[in-house]
Amino acid sequence: MSEQHRQIHFAAHFPGVNQQTIWSDPNAGSQIEFESFRRFAEIAERGVMDYIFLAEGLRLRERNGEILDLDVLGRPNTVSILAALAAVTKHIGLVGTLTTTYNEPVDLARQLRSLDVLSNGRAGWNVVTTTNAFTGANFRKGDHLPYPERYLRAQEMISALEQLWETELGETTTLDSRYFQATATQTLPASPQGRPLLVQAGASGEGRDIAARNVDVVFSMFGEFAEGQKFRTDLDERLEHFGRGAEDLKILPAITLAIGDTEAEAQERAQAIRHAQVSGPNAIYFMEQIWGRELSGVDPDGPLPDFDPVPPTHATGRVPHYGDVEERTALVNRWRAESEAEGLSLRDLAVREYGRPSLIGTPEQIADEIIRRVDERACDGFTLVGDIVPDGLAEFVDRVVPILQERGAYRTEYPENPTLRELLGSAAAPSVPLETPERV
Repeated sequence: MSEQHRQIHFAAHFPGVNQQTIWSDPNAGSQIEFESFRRFAEIAERGVMDYIFLAEGLRLRERNGEILDLDVLGRPNTVSILAALAAVTKHIGLVGTLTTTYNEPVDLARQLRSLDVLSNGRAGWNVVTTTNAFTGANFRKGDHLPYPERYLRAQEMISALEQLWETELGETTTLDSRYFQATATQTLPASPQGRPLLVQAGASGEGRDIAARNVDVVFSMFGEFAEGQKFRTDLDERLEHFGRGAEDLKILPAITLAIGDTEAEAQERAQAIRHAQVSGPNAIYFMEQIWGRELSGVDPDGPLPDFDPVPPTHATGRVPHYGDVEERTALVNRWRAESEAEGLSLRDLAVREYGRPSLIGTPEQIADEIIRRVDERACDGFTLVGDIVPDGLAEFVDRVVPILQERGAYRTEYPENPTLRELLGSAAAPSVPLETPERV
């Protein structure tokens, strides 16, 4: 009798920013031409994946008031790309990142329901809040909301969109909450899946409550086995608090890959990928996010700075992704000890921490590890990030996916005319009254 495995889910992430994609690779395509998105979707659909996942930024990243030239310059509108991909794909889901901080519910609900109807029930929304003032400068608000208010507005936005999506064609509904007062008439029919799938990536206590209360998939940063199990346990407790079951929420952490014919070849390839991703300037930019200040005079191939981190400056684009100043100071002190003991430069540490492929090995080794993590509930699958665009996931699809299929851990084909919810086995999350106490 063949061994029984939990079924694995995959999302394919087209990265538009950060160090993960090597745009200098001669095989890299454009990040703005539609052909790159089409080819990317074709590979993901050939791999029978659940959905394509697009990030979005409403303003190019900046540092000290200037465009960050290490970043990708130019990003088309997410919903526009996904609508175009709906016309050239048949089965795969289409998930886009859209902020709750700088959108309004009636317009956002209409955009997403339009995509859902046009794609025959394959749309999804990655719910994010926005932290920085330089994005806020694009809007009449001109600033970012304080931390607690961002999550209050996010919850009201989700509740408002659910209310709007529940209305039938021609029906009028009124929104009346702290942040939103509006009356809207539904101009679209419902899609086969009822409402778009909800994805969310928050790791804070407030973010985890948003996930447990509302969403279908968590795009997690906890890609390692032990931390993934710990995160799963925490979310299971929160799901129970909000009246949901453990299987109502899928966790798909982001992973990168380095595949080789032998383990040694894979490790060599991983090292080459790391150094291509993290140039000297990229290493400095990463460390500026840890230190919370400009490090332009620091040698990336020299030692770590001898001064401590400071509170971050939002206006410069340095977003505090890596904890408060005390946490970052403790991290820097640990790095200093490791740097001295192992002879590591600032760039060496950045390469290790910032450009590390998550799964390294032969196709069989990678398949084994994916199956182990899903079977032992460290996650429900992965959000895959290739090292080049648009073809970075082709090797995974051609060499790893067939092994997972042979072992009965992954579908061999799509069902006929699937909705995104059907692919993920997701029922709509229950509506939770806004007065429900938060649990952090």
